[in-house]
Amino acid sequence: MSVIAVERIKLFSTRSPWWCMIVAAVLTLGLAALASGFSQGPVTIGLTQGGAQLSQMVMMVMAALAVTTEYRFGTIRTSFQAVPQRATLLLGKTAVVAALSAVVGLVASFGAWGIGNIFADGANLSIDTAAEWRLLAGQGLVFALSAVIAVAVGILIRQSAGAIAILILWPLLVENLFNLIPKVGDDMSRWSPFQNAGSFLNQGQDFGVNGPQADAQYAMGPWLALLYFAGWAAVLITIALVSASRRDA
Repeated sequence: MSVIAVERIKLFSTRSPWWCMIVAAVLTLGLAALASGFSQGPVTIGLTQGGAQLSQMVMMVMAALAVTTEYRFGTIRTSFQAVPQRATLLLGKTAVVAALSAVVGLVASFGAWGIGNIFADGANLSIDTAAEWRLLAGQGLVFALSAVIAVAVGILIRQSAGAIAILILWPLLVENLFNLIPKVGDDMSRWSPFQNAGSFLNQGQDFGVNGPQADAQYAMGPWLALLYFAGWAAVLITIALVSASRRDA
């Protein structure tokens, strides 16, 4: 049986991925319904995606737990005995959680858009531009890369509480606090990984509050921003794999 098949079975034999998928769906669809139903301005495709970041955090927690729970209960030692090539095993786990996160991201994104069409009576939510397609379909890519980062953090930290704290505080708090640092804070914020993930999704969008987002606030174009975010994911997972190969299980 392949490593990916084994990791898929291991992942879905626990409750955490099921609960995380449910919570991610409820957050995205529920917030889309609220935003669409109670908006005082025009309902846009961007407005329906307001809950995506929270759902992204939930799937990152799921990805981290896929690693840290094995370290917590010691089952990672058995896994390494079965597959001595630790990098192969961990890459298989990464592929499984990234694929699952991508599917959840796509379902949540297009589901929120569908909810917006239902609750926003008379709103024009047709997908007419490349930027709108990028916002909807791009959630899958961002969710997948975020899961890779989460697995890397889980491998490096090995403890669920610490890994989850980092994954929640980093995008939601730390990157936003960079703006408070004199002189270099704005540049640090613009070049932060999750800020660029948002840049990929949000450039050219209209969120129905202040009109289209000002693209000048971003460090680079949308596809370069995605590549930059992917670079962070690649570097972190590489560091994590090297660390796992050298450290005791």
